[in-house]
Amino acid sequence: MAKGMSISRTAMWILMGLLVLGLAGFGATNLGGNIRSVGTVGEKQIPVYAYARQLQNEIRSIEGRTGQSLPFAQAQAIGLDRAVLQRLVRNRALDNETTQLGISVGDETLREEILAISAFQGIDGQFDREAYRFALQQGGLSESEFETSLREEAARTLLQGAILGGVRMPEAYARTLVNYVGEQRSFTWSELGEGDLNNPVPNPTEEELRAYYEANSEAFMLDETKRITYALLTPDAMIDQVEVPEEELRAEYEARIDTYQQPERRLVERLVFTDEETANQAAAQLEVGGTDFAALVEDRGLNLSDVDLGDVGRLELGPAGEAIFNAEVGDVVGPLPSSLGPALFRVNGVLPAQNTSFEEAAPALRQELAVTRAQRAVEARAQDLDDQLAGGATLEQLAEETEMELGQIDWTAEASEGIAAYADFRQVAAALQEGDFPKIEQLDDGSIYAMRLDEVLPERVNPFDAARADIEEAWRAEQIVDRLTARATTMLTTLGGDASFEEANLTAIVEEDLTRDAFVNGTPPGFLNQVFEMEIGDVTLLPGEESVFILRLDTITPAASDAEANALLDQLGQQIDQALAEDLFGVFAGEVTAQARPQIDQRALQAVHVNFP
Repeated sequence: MAKGMSISRTAMWILMGLLVLGLAGFGATNLGGNIRSVGTVGEKQIPVYAYARQLQNEIRSIEGRTGQSLPFAQAQAIGLDRAVLQRLVRNRALDNETTQLGISVGDETLREEILAISAFQGIDGQFDREAYRFALQQGGLSESEFETSLREEAARTLLQGAILGGVRMPEAYARTLVNYVGEQRSFTWSELGEGDLNNPVPNPTEEELRAYYEANSEAFMLDETKRITYALLTPDAMIDQVEVPEEELRAEYEARIDTYQQPERRLVERLVFTDEETANQAAAQLEVGGTDFAALVEDRGLNLSDVDLGDVGRLELGPAGEAIFNAEVGDVVGPLPSSLGPALFRVNGVLPAQNTSFEEAAPALRQELAVTRAQRAVEARAQDLDDQLAGGATLEQLAEETEMELGQIDWTAEASEGIAAYADFRQVAAALQEGDFPKIEQLDDGSIYAMRLDEVLPERVNPFDAARADIEEAWRAEQIVDRLTARATTMLTTLGGDASFEEANLTAIVEEDLTRDAFVNGTPPGFLNQVFEMEIGDVTLLPGEESVFILRLDTITPAASDAEANALLDQLGQQIDQALAEDLFGVFAGEVTAQARPQIDQRALQAVHVNFP
């Protein structure tokens, strides 16, 4: 048995967070009855109070992060209860293992740690047995239960440290990864396109297209399609039935009077000075032509955007308003007073007064208010239409007897036309199953609809006639790539020697010292992967959609061995060691748990769960 081993401060305070800080919460005394355990793991029981308290702590933690209450039913739905139980089962399996191995801490060490816990100290800083007893009683714990928990936590920490300590991945592993990431390539490449062909690609014959279609039918597949019938009622369909009273129009016009009646405004820049004398000197320089407004702004270390006031009214400019509004566009006036001190003002534009009469505003205002009323009218019809569907009415009957319009769509996940442009419709259509009854749903513009799944068309080959344009485009692209490849192949042997890209009448593009995560614009997928698979001097071809790329690898630069690379090596090594240690401990804990044969009492769990709101 290991004696005198100190409990780690981290482990101790984690345990205290579970056992002391939550003492005012869910105590074992809340459960009633004789249930003391929710299960056993080997020779260890899982105390009811431990499961209840940890579950409550997890719920409180989520509530604290989200700022919202988390009902227990929702906690169950996200698997929170199962996660807590799984963690407890693993810990008790480790406790069972430490007991079998004889791992523990001495009584003196345990005593010293308890005496050091501030929650159990009086106002004089000394251990207060009454505070100790009271705190444990509030949590439904006896002294022996609490001290056993501390002792088991310490033993688990010792066991975990023994497994995790000294786990090291060979440095060669981290070095290999660093070299892989840090290696660089310099290469030359060129693209051949349709314009580089000696002769244009001829138009395909019917036989060639059909042969290509038969050989590549998998390229012309149609996605699984839902054939949906729907009935739709939009506010536009109701707008002719809506009347907007004259008094409502006038009230809305008056509510927006600031929009319809706007005084004349100016686009103005303002340069503020610290005092009147400095402002006068700047104005004098402008008057004699020794400088201009932009230069004055620049001399102050400012940009024109820093002095731009935007469009302002006469009253907003205070005492300076009269002079500024009497100036012409381009004039600089001042010095004039401002809220920040004497300033020069430049007028950049005139925005004339806007006076829109009620008669002028009425048509647009009437349309807007009519749409709003139509949306409310549609919303008012929703319940009645839903009741009709529930009573057995079909979509066709609704379209015939009401303002709803009947439609049909072949819907796929990529559909975005017509009613499929609505995200709400796409979401409901994706979940629609055969046998689902139509019901009224709402769209974000106030429309309502109901849908019915008529048929599901499986993934299938698009018929030749329907796919003809795509077939011809794909055939042409293949012909271009094949002909360019044939031409480029004759160049490969010479480009691998002393011949340059220029001698082969190719436009050479040189890339230097690129790593694997670099991006080369205008190149096809897998371009850099191909580069990093080549040896120095290799020349290869890479087909594009309607072009061919010629690549030649010029140099390989190994990963650097500087301070930055060494820091990355150390960091990566630590991460790998930690990941390996955690994996080893996970395997060990899983095996220990399996050997302990956990037994869970579902009735005890239910007895705990009913106490949660």
